[in-house]
Amino acid sequence: MSTNKPPLSYADAGVDIDAGNALVDAIKPLIAATRRPGADSSIGGFGGIFDLKQTGYRDPLLVAANDGVGTKLKIAIDTGQHSTIGIDLVAMCVNDLIVQGAEPLFFLDYFATGKLDNGIAEQVIAGIARGCEMAGCALIGGETAEMPGLYGDGDYDLAGFSVGAVERDSLLPTAMQAGDILLGIHSSGAHSNGFSLIRRIVERSGLLWDAPSPFGAGTLASDLLEPTKIYVKSVLATVRLEGGVKGLAHVTGGGLTENLPRVLPAKLSASINLSNLSPAPVFEWLKTEGGVEEAEMLRTFNCGIGMVVIAAADAVAPVIEALTSGGDTVSHLGELVEGDRSVIFDGQVNWG
Repeated sequence: MSTNKPPLSYADAGVDIDAGNALVDAIKPLIAATRRPGADSSIGGFGGIFDLKQTGYRDPLLVAANDGVGTKLKIAIDTGQHSTIGIDLVAMCVNDLIVQGAEPLFFLDYFATGKLDNGIAEQVIAGIARGCEMAGCALIGGETAEMPGLYGDGDYDLAGFSVGAVERDSLLPTAMQAGDILLGIHSSGAHSNGFSLIRRIVERSGLLWDAPSPFGAGTLASDLLEPTKIYVKSVLATVRLEGGVKGLAHVTGGGLTENLPRVLPAKLSASINLSNLSPAPVFEWLKTEGGVEEAEMLRTFNCGIGMVVIAAADAVAPVIEALTSGGDTVSHLGELVEGDRSVIFDGQVNWG
């Protein structure tokens, strides 16, 4: 059948193959910087290859995790500040891996958008590569999906996937008992959780994203975009202390209230003295500006504690020393008690 209509191409439909190829070429140096034993950090094939034998594990178990950064992305998109959101993406995955004592080995990312903007994509992927360097894992591949009509102008979404390894006899958590001590490693801010509520509070406040931060030294947006702390190197070094660490909990969505029970055995609960929490000014502002009740703060935000370490009572001193020497700030939160895998809060939070 003849037609007078002009021929269509994939580019006419909104997908630019040449731009995608140019992005791959542009990010090759970023990916090469994440090279580690087991990965040559080359890209372009159909799958990323990792040689587990090169890592030197004797009897490894593989641990996998995937995550995103939630609606924190909207602040990056709305303000054009894309350089650190990739660190958040890596952090949310690798911090989950270390909870089981696993060393992150490699990472893959998924970047989806309506129309590919190579400048933005390169900034995001540069952040991902930086996060991988901080975690000591290789960026071995990913996917850039251009899907016109599915995303609004300027929007994009991210997902991350990471795999780690741990020796079978070093898997966490291990046997816990009443009297084990809860140590909290301080967060770098709100990390990547609770941002739907954060954005609602900002909307209520009437502040613009470029307004001076009411709780920090930068703008409101830049302070809220402070990237999620990556705990890998200091925590793994501490875990390798013989018998010191019995368990870990990554404090993400659900806060201390929901995340600590995930690593507790039956018949044990976590008793936390809230007076030992010293939430950063961002949390004080969110609570006050949003009129958020304390219980809601504790089950939505990390409230200043991004990772909880469960340590034997006689190992607390060397565990704290190892963490602080790795650059972490640590607070004594409480201890394990007999109970029903819940969190028991005592005392009052000092909200400043």
